[in-house]
Amino acid sequence: MAGVPQSLKGRSFTRVASWSRDELATLLDLADELKAERAHRPELRVLPGRTIGLIFHKPSTRTRVAFEVGIAELGGMALFLPASELQLARGESYRDTALVLSRFLSALMIRTFEHQEVEEFAEHASIPVINGLTDLAHPLQALADAMTLRERFGTLEGIRLAYVGDGNNVCHSLMRIAARFGLDFVAATPPGYEPDAAIVSSSRDEAGAAGGSVELTTDPRDAARHAHAVYTDVWTSMGQDGEREQRLRDLEPYRVDGDLLALADSDGVAMHCLPAHVGEEIAGDVLYGPRCLAWEQAENRLHTQKALMALVIR
Repeated sequence: MAGVPQSLKGRSFTRVASWSRDELATLLDLADELKAERAHRPELRVLPGRTIGLIFHKPSTRTRVAFEVGIAELGGMALFLPASELQLARGESYRDTALVLSRFLSALMIRTFEHQEVEEFAEHASIPVINGLTDLAHPLQALADAMTLRERFGTLEGIRLAYVGDGNNVCHSLMRIAARFGLDFVAATPPGYEPDAAIVSSSRDEAGAAGGSVELTTDPRDAARHAHAVYTDVWTSMGQDGEREQRLRDLEPYRVDGDLLALADSDGVAMHCLPAHVGEEIAGDVLYGPRCLAWEQAENRLHTQKALMALVIR
């Protein structure tokens, strides 16, 4: 494997929009190399002795496991830090916590509710801070999605990507990375479930400059028609359990099933960031069928998160 570029050392990753297209492409290229190398030599010890702290306010499968396995394969270690067991739970400020943990750790990942918490950690920490998911954004998932699409189609140019369902954090980051690379992105959501207007506006401007587009519609069939990928996510995210019954009613017409996928390109695929609620946002025959990339997306969380750590940890 070629040497790891040094230009991104010390950088935080709190949003897709905070990294340029070239920087994101560097990460995807490195993730491809790491994935290929892993098949032959699991341990590429480019981060010996480094420690990443993992603060979780929310449950996690893919994010936690990918960071713990990834840093181990890079020669370092992960320290699992449930927020309920830190002094954060007793009122210690984000600023003080960031200042203290910067003295112990090489990098810090945070999965939480309010996006501003991650930004505040990044402002005060002297180590890279990585957004492991907030209510606003899920940039780690977007990295794996871009890698998966590029693997499948050989390029990101000319790809039509349809997102169907709730215009949530996954939709926001997916839209951002699609705009960065000039994809044609369309989100189909019910009225009242649209993605953030400011993110849509800035993504449209960026997509136009990169040769792509960003569209919104309320019709899932219009979105899926001729798409290379039809993407969905859970209808009730963490922290929205009280809205579940209303969401099920509002989003039922947006299920990704065989009929919807049939409108996609003949080589079109289904995508899901997982965990999935089979029979709600996605039909079982689609999720477990031959046209679904959910499992490749999950695997690529490991490779993109390894690449991210290799790039930013000093």
